[in-house]
This record gives sequence, structure tokens and C-alpha cells, in this order.
Amino acid sequence: MDSYEALAASYDELTEDVEYEKRADFVEKLFLRAKRPVRSLLDLACGTGTMTELFARRGYTVTGVDYSPEMLAQAQQKLATLDPPPLLLCQPMPRLRLLEPVDAAVCCLDSINYLTKPRDVQRTFARLYDAIAPGGALVFDVHAVSKMEKLDGAVLLDEREDVFCLWRTRYRAKARMLDYEVDLFRLREDGAWTRDFEEHHQRAYAADELAVWLTAAGFAAIRTYGDGKLRRPDERDGRIYFSCIRK
Repeated sequence: MDSYEALAASYDELTEDVEYEKRADFVEKLFLRAKRPVRSLLDLACGTGTMTELFARRGYTVTGVDYSPEMLAQAQQKLATLDPPPLLLCQPMPRLRLLEPVDAAVCCLDSINYLTKPRDVQRTFARLYDAIAPGGALVFDVHAVSKMEKLDGAVLLDEREDVFCLWRTRYRAKARMLDYEVDLFRLREDGAWTRDFEEHHQRAYAADELAVWLTAAGFAAIRTYGDGKLRRPDERDGRIYFSCIRK
């Protein structure tokens, strides 16, 4: 089963502990580095639209893009009460295409790591350059390579009253690939449990190589930060934030 095909319906319940408001606050601080005021915003790999909704309620005109129809279906339901609701597009990141440029773009929660081919990351940066107006900001985060290496052989558990999710991980050092096997159990109304299985794959990218590709795509003023910290990342950070400016 494709990534997030089964997980989409339970994703919000399983990520209740993700501090979305705190992440949005940090992203807005990084927006201030750009000279261009941010009014229109792209939420790339928007998933079920939680960050999309947060930014829309903060006054931005938001476009959400994701490659999973199942995740976008959840986002559509969540955003339906907004007037007007954000535009949602089903597109793969390397083939991103917007109707008009935005003032800034975000790509949160290690979504870039799901691009397992370096060429697709480079294509995505090139598409983002086209999607962002001159002087606009791009903010995204990735897993630190050290974090992905340490996840080799880990068993991760997410449990709620009516859903149980088990993640088994394996890191392939030569390919720099982290593979997840995901078993998802959901409680039905009749008291029985259903089981689904998905595979997820993420590639580790070093900060230096991402900076080279951003520069090649036309971005400047590239900076990295620790996880939610306005300082350079260090060994304590499992997540690295990037901010840069579209020339």
C-alpha cells in the first residue's frame, strides 16, 4: 500500500502531540528575514492541512499542495469551514506548478526526506524558485543525518484509544535510506480490529549538499537552524531548519 493511503484517516489523531502552533510561530520568525512581506503562502506537502489551516487563520492566503489524494481529502474536510477555503492541489513536489507566484513557501515535517532521489530534490528546489516571487522566503526542515542513522532497528509505537500504529525502521547506510514498515490497527464499531500495512522510505541529506542545490536553483542567504531554535544546529538537534531567499 502506498505511503499514507491507509494512515491518512488516522494521521491527525496520531500526531496530536506535534506542536503545530509552535512550529508556525518559528516559521513566521524566519519569514522576517525576507524583505518581501508575506501575504500569500505555499504549504508544500501539506498533508491533512493542519499547518495550512493555522496559516490561513493567521491571515495568509494559502495554497496547499500534496501528492496523496487521501491526505488531501482529510485536508479538504478540515478546511471547509474557512471562508474562503485554501486552494488544494494534488501534485508531486518535483512537478510543482502554481497558477501565480507566492510571497513565501514552507515545507514542514521532514517532507523533503521523502524525496529519495537527489535529482528530485534538485527539481523541487527549481520548481520552488519558479513558484516564489523575487525576494520571497523559503523555509523547510529535514531530519538530521545522525538522527536517521540512530533510528536503525528502532520500533516506534503510536497508540490511541481506537488506533494503534507500529513503526519498524531500518537504515541502509550505503543508500542513506531509512525504511519504515508500518502496521496500522483500527477499532471498528463492532469491536473488531482492522489491520493495514504501509511502507515509507526517507533519504538522509546532509545540510551542505542541500545548500549547494539551493544555490544552484537560485536561492541565496541560506541559513540553517536547530529544531525551533534561532541558532545554528548542533548534535542535539534531530531536525534542521533551512531558510533562504529567492533571488
